[in-house]
Amino acid sequence: MAQQFPIRFQEHIQLTSLGIQEANIGFSTLTMESDKYICIREKVGDQAQVVIIDMSDPNNPIRRPITADSAIMNPASKVIALKAGKTLQIFNIEMKSKMKAHTMVDEVQFWKWINLNTVAMATDNSVYHWPMEGDSQPIKMFDRHSSLQGCQIINYRTDAPQKWLLLVGISAQQNRVVGAMQLYSVERKVSQPIEGHTAAFAQFKMEGNAQESTLFCFAVRSATGGKLHIIEVGSPPTGNTPFTKKAVDVFFPPEAQNDFPVAMQVSSKHDVIFLITKYGYIHLYDLETATCIYMNRISGDTIFVTAPHEASNGIIGVNRKGQVLSVSVEENNIVPYITNVLQNPDLALRIAVRNNLAGAEELFVRKFNTLFGQGSYAEAAKVAASAPKGILRTPQTIQKFQQVPTQAGQTSPQLQYFGILLDQGQLNKYESLELCRPVLQQGKKQLLEKWLKEDKLECSEELGDLVKPVDPTLALSVYLRANVPIKVIQCFAETGQFNKIILYARKVAYVPDYVLLLRSVMRGSAEQGLQFAQMLVTDEEPMADIQQVVDVFMESNLIQQCTSFLLDALKNNRPAEGALQTRLLEMNLMSAPQVADAILGNQMFTHYDRAHVAQLCEKAGLLQRALEHYTDLYDIKRAVVHTHLLNPEWLVNYFGSLSVEDSIECLKAMLQANIRQNLQVCVQIATKYHEQLTMQSLIDLFECFKSYEGLFYFLGSVVNFSQDAEVHFKYIQAACKTGQIKEVERICRESNCYDPERVKNFLKEAKLTDQLPLIIVCDRFDFVHDLVLYLYRNNLQKYIEIYVQKVNPSRLPVVVGGLLDVDCSEDTIKQLILAVKGQFSIDELVEEVEKRNRMKLLLPWLESKVHAGSTEVPTHNALAKIYIDMNNNPERFLRENAFYDSATVGKYCEKRDPHLACVAYERGHCDLELIKVCNENSLFKSEARYLVKRRDPELWASVLMEDNPYRRQLIDQVVQTALSETQDPEDISITVKAFMTADLPNELIELLEKIVLDNSAFSEHRNLQNLLILTAIKADRSRVMEYINRLDNYDAPDIANIAISSELYEEAFAIYRKFDVNASACQVLIEHIGNLDRAYEFAERCNEPAVWSQLAGAQLQNDLVKEAVDAYIKADDPSAFLEVVSVAKKHDNWEDLVRYLQMARKKARESFIETELVYAYAKTNRLADLEEFISGPNHAQIQQVGDRCYDDKMYDAAKLLYNNVSNFARLAITLVQLGQYQGAVDSARKANSTRTWKEVCFACVGHAEFRLAQMCGLHIVVHADELEELDDFYQERGYFEELIQLLEAALGLERAHMGMFTELSILYSKYKPQKMKEHLELFWSRVNIPKVLRAAEQAHLWAELVFLYDKYEEFDNACLTMMAHPTDAWRESHFKDIITKVANIELYYKALSFYADYKPMLLNDLLLSLTPRLDHTRTVAYFKKMNHLPVVKPYLRSVQSLNNKSINEALNGMLIQEEDYNGLRTSINAFDNFDNIALAQSLEKHELIEFRRISAYLYKGNNRWKLAVELCKKDRLFKDAMEYAAESRDVDIAEALIAWFLEERNYECFAACLFQCYDLLRPDIILELAWKNKIMDFAMPYMIQVMREYISKVDKLQEAEAVRSHEETTSQEQAQPLVLDQGVLMLTAGPAMGMPASSTYSAPYAPQAPYSGYNAGGYGM
Repeated sequence: MAQQFPIRFQEHIQLTSLGIQEANIGFSTLTMESDKYICIREKVGDQAQVVIIDMSDPNNPIRRPITADSAIMNPASKVIALKAGKTLQIFNIEMKSKMKAHTMVDEVQFWKWINLNTVAMATDNSVYHWPMEGDSQPIKMFDRHSSLQGCQIINYRTDAPQKWLLLVGISAQQNRVVGAMQLYSVERKVSQPIEGHTAAFAQFKMEGNAQESTLFCFAVRSATGGKLHIIEVGSPPTGNTPFTKKAVDVFFPPEAQNDFPVAMQVSSKHDVIFLITKYGYIHLYDLETATCIYMNRISGDTIFVTAPHEASNGIIGVNRKGQVLSVSVEENNIVPYITNVLQNPDLALRIAVRNNLAGAEELFVRKFNTLFGQGSYAEAAKVAASAPKGILRTPQTIQKFQQVPTQAGQTSPQLQYFGILLDQGQLNKYESLELCRPVLQQGKKQLLEKWLKEDKLECSEELGDLVKPVDPTLALSVYLRANVPIKVIQCFAETGQFNKIILYARKVAYVPDYVLLLRSVMRGSAEQGLQFAQMLVTDEEPMADIQQVVDVFMESNLIQQCTSFLLDALKNNRPAEGALQTRLLEMNLMSAPQVADAILGNQMFTHYDRAHVAQLCEKAGLLQRALEHYTDLYDIKRAVVHTHLLNPEWLVNYFGSLSVEDSIECLKAMLQANIRQNLQVCVQIATKYHEQLTMQSLIDLFECFKSYEGLFYFLGSVVNFSQDAEVHFKYIQAACKTGQIKEVERICRESNCYDPERVKNFLKEAKLTDQLPLIIVCDRFDFVHDLVLYLYRNNLQKYIEIYVQKVNPSRLPVVVGGLLDVDCSEDTIKQLILAVKGQFSIDELVEEVEKRNRMKLLLPWLESKVHAGSTEVPTHNALAKIYIDMNNNPERFLRENAFYDSATVGKYCEKRDPHLACVAYERGHCDLELIKVCNENSLFKSEARYLVKRRDPELWASVLMEDNPYRRQLIDQVVQTALSETQDPEDISITVKAFMTADLPNELIELLEKIVLDNSAFSEHRNLQNLLILTAIKADRSRVMEYINRLDNYDAPDIANIAISSELYEEAFAIYRKFDVNASACQVLIEHIGNLDRAYEFAERCNEPAVWSQLAGAQLQNDLVKEAVDAYIKADDPSAFLEVVSVAKKHDNWEDLVRYLQMARKKARESFIETELVYAYAKTNRLADLEEFISGPNHAQIQQVGDRCYDDKMYDAAKLLYNNVSNFARLAITLVQLGQYQGAVDSARKANSTRTWKEVCFACVGHAEFRLAQMCGLHIVVHADELEELDDFYQERGYFEELIQLLEAALGLERAHMGMFTELSILYSKYKPQKMKEHLELFWSRVNIPKVLRAAEQAHLWAELVFLYDKYEEFDNACLTMMAHPTDAWRESHFKDIITKVANIELYYKALSFYADYKPMLLNDLLLSLTPRLDHTRTVAYFKKMNHLPVVKPYLRSVQSLNNKSINEALNGMLIQEEDYNGLRTSINAFDNFDNIALAQSLEKHELIEFRRISAYLYKGNNRWKLAVELCKKDRLFKDAMEYAAESRDVDIAEALIAWFLEERNYECFAACLFQCYDLLRPDIILELAWKNKIMDFAMPYMIQVMREYISKVDKLQEAEAVRSHEETTSQEQAQPLVLDQGVLMLTAGPAMGMPASSTYSAPYAPQAPYSGYNAGGYGM
């Protein structure tokens, strides 16, 4: 059997598989504050980011672009703390917000979350705590001790209350790592330096102590060895025994001489110390005794960060390879391990007791029996009490202690046992009963109360029954704790706590008889009964029938309480509650109408009988409520006319519920009944519902009663909101009829909805005394002309003056036009115009007069306005038009007047005088209008002058457009007249630019020649000369050379560049030569003319370095390397060394290149020049010059040249160069190329580079130098990333054996990693399968199991595959593999062990099928092991389908206790087949979960009578008494028939059986049945049957018994009547004096003074309360 380990070791995730680079997995970049989050800082390219891995969802890491020096996650929430320099910040990732920030004075060396809300920070000098709450700043806790100076801080710990603080650091001293710690007491404010590497605090409660002790555990590896110390810090709590200091050696293996502790965690659950060392060893120590429990290596790499693992109460950590590992205590194995492996039973017992762990049961039982046998009952009791899992706390143990006799004067062993149990915790059910029984017998109830309060007893129904006779309240507490609903409710009722019954019943889902309980409550208090009843209906589904509850209230005539109850119960207004709603309203309408009115007013109910309630309301005088419920129009009209009895506001709202027709009828009825009384209400109703009743209907209604007043008020309320023209017109009509002229005026002014024509005509016909409404209508709707005619013809001229002076002066022009149309005198019109002082449009006035050719009429008025200082534009426009028409010096007026509108006047002049139009347009800069007039009238000279003076480029562009037919005439006038007249340079400049913009080069040349070449004032103007040459270049190239030679004041470089761009190269060369720009001239010859010979001659003539350099560059571009080098040497110019080197390389002119580079090196000490010179030496094979050059001082890139030489296969030169720079890696590769393998290996050793080792190794393998290759390979395989390439290289060349030897040799290396073990496993599977099993058994924990799984599967190594699946915890695949390949892989014990661990339950059934096919004899064993996990219904169905049920009968027997239907039916079926009726009866009695009726029907016709008897038994069990009795009668099973008839409690069945016995003449059974069914049979029926069948003797015993029973009942009734009569007589005699002497006391005290509440004498003193609420329940009910 495999050894069971005391720890559970698990790998949770591999960080590298999540995309985390191994270089980022280290102490400085990875933090883990708890087992919930891992935080890694990494850099991807130039982007820094923080990766957060949620351990509950590791496959979805959170990546955030954050640049920080350190990042730590909060232990519980997604809050991250970031440090960048001295700046600290805390962010909430989920809320994406910054919580806190702070800038430290000193650099933070180390920081850590010490709890959910606090960050601890260590600087060079001090330690701080930074709380997260509010805006708090970091708080200084203590200064660092000098012993930690120069140490790297690796940890910081505190105890739970943060009274003890610990800072941990390490430093390198004397070739070893030394640990230094500083322990600080917050209370005493003192520090103590301690040598140690890691430490932890723990809370531990020692046996016998009342409080926990604070323990400080630390481990150290000194020069002399390792130690673990456990001490108690601070003063022990009061009453505690101090913890004894422990110090034990920590073992370090010989191969781990430099190992030291790095991490420590304490399991609070198991009191175990987990200690991890740098080399990956785990040590487990017992906290109490410091005993080493276990030690092993769990990681080949350093675990640099750890945290407590809460899920397993263990430790979790990360190693440098990115494995996230956890170690915890294996609870099922640790105690057996300590017992069997460590041979330490005392420690095993202590751990089992302390942590309640299994595994030491045998030890406890043996120890208990030994102590009990020795008479050490107290010690035995302690053992029994402390035994884990309660294995000894059984009734048998209690019985043992009870059987021990009590010694005189001593406490009984039983009480000692119970005392120890009470000290340790809670007693179980049996212990509680046995302890409480004698305590209650002794009357010590207070002890029981104390134990219950301390939760020392396990409550049960039996314990409650035991307590109830002594104290019902205490029993209630026990029943509540034991959850016995029926007993709890019984106690609540007995103690009067009715309000708690419903709460408790709802809480425990128990349903008592609430109606019966309500009656009980009502007997005591009506108010309590109301509260209880209300509680019954608070839920959606009432707990009791509401109708029955109402009946209970009404039995006592409690109408007020019943109303309160129903209001609460019916608040949901359900349709099914209509009858109850009607009943509620009926009882209140008859007793308290005001209450019913309030209920109806709240509109709580809608499902009652409305017709019935309406009649009741009318009878009760609630006319408003009656109307609300009436639906018949006759009833409504009868009631609605009494408006004085109704609230007007309500009545208005009520009409909203009527139909349109009904509303109109009711309004008619109201107006007809009393129009004066009801008019106001009718107007209000019509106003509110005019939209529904339609305006026309309402207007007709009021008009039919000739109520214009009502119509006025009705329409007045809606007219402001109506858009109906008829409404507005009718309102105007009604207002006129009622004399409301002001309202007519208002509506005419403000309304936009009436028909103006209709209103105008009505107002004309109305002949109102005030014409203002008519004026308003005509003014608003432009009937001014009609108005003027109407007023003028009706001699109402004063209203015309009122209209234009007061109403609307702006209408004066129209009025004047109308007066002119009716031939009104001019004097009248002039006076009217002069009289109007308001604002009106002069333009309109002029237009009106102008249309009628009466302009002169306005001249005096206009001149008077001008003389008065008017600057209005229309005034001056009108004067201009009059002067133009009169020809009264108009040009002078147009030039001098500044107020007229040029566009308007110019337009007026166009047809009359174009010249005047030009004057007006020019004055107002009306460009387009002026040009149009000039073009139409051929005024080009004026147009040219205007354009030159205007200086508007956009205007020039419009007239110079090609589609302008007048362009040529205009240009001629510009050249001939306009430009010759101007002396302003700006006019010239704008004009020239306009010609350029218009792209008119020939015309521009013509223009410029006239300006520049004709000796004008602008002949020497530089810009004009430039423009002339440029225009010629563009338009006429033949003139360019002439202009270049004639002109001297132009910009030569710019003109030359433009000439070059226009391909006028000779002209450009002439310009450069004329102005002595030789370099540019040579450039033109080279680049544009392309004549190198001419350029060479020009260079010799000039002999300038710049010219030679240009020529050299051109020669170099044409691949004339030698000539170019010569030219560069003449120019002494090394600047183009890059181009020279490039071209020389291209053409292999290395000799010429050497000459050039030697010249260049003298001028410039450039690294590139010297580098290329070295390479040129190598290319020309001047190795001596090369060696001399590199041995001297130089700036050459030797390494780069060496690489180039190597790439060009110049290995000798490369060897010299690599040797010079000590690049042993490249030197090794070069030596490989030269065939010097030993030297290559030596150089690779000096280089110590993985790449170098790899290349040398591959070269050695390629040349069969396997010994050297293996030496190199040992340095390669330790790097996991290189292993795959090396493996592929060997395998591709068929060197399998050599590869295996290499990996086997590498396994012993200190840096051996998982990849090596994995690849070796894969190679064994391919080439040496016989060695794979041994390899896996030794190293399975160090291989990558998924990869090896694939390899084993491909190699068909099924046993090894199962082994790996088991270790990898892929139990499903392991089982599938075993079943698929049973010959190689299946082992019974192994299969049974694995099948219980699979996750896919379908495998259980595949396994059953597999066993049925291959191992049928072991099938029941498998089923028994799978019993807790199987779906038994499915299992039975499967075996029934396969017809294998008899095979698994043992399994079915074992699981029948589950009372599963399928199991029961399967077993019952087998028992029927086996004809085992006793077994069948036992089965159906014990397990009732099957189809009883189906089984009974199947057995009903069975050939064996016992099975038919069972059928009757089943019918009886399902209350089918008649069938059961009939079946018994058929089989003549008389006894069964009589028993079933008696059990049925059915008189008919019993009498039918009696009759059947008589039919069969079976008188003996008749007599027996009389006895059996005695209480069901009717004596008269039996007597009649016996007399008819003449068997009185058989019936006589029954009749005797009946007579005796009846006589006894009569005697008891007589006695009871006599006692009652005596009591009544006595009470009357005693009560008479009380009425006379103590009546006042009766009224004051009531029933509580001793009289029963139902006494007839209390009635006279009960106050007669009205319905509204006073209830005399306590006195009269």
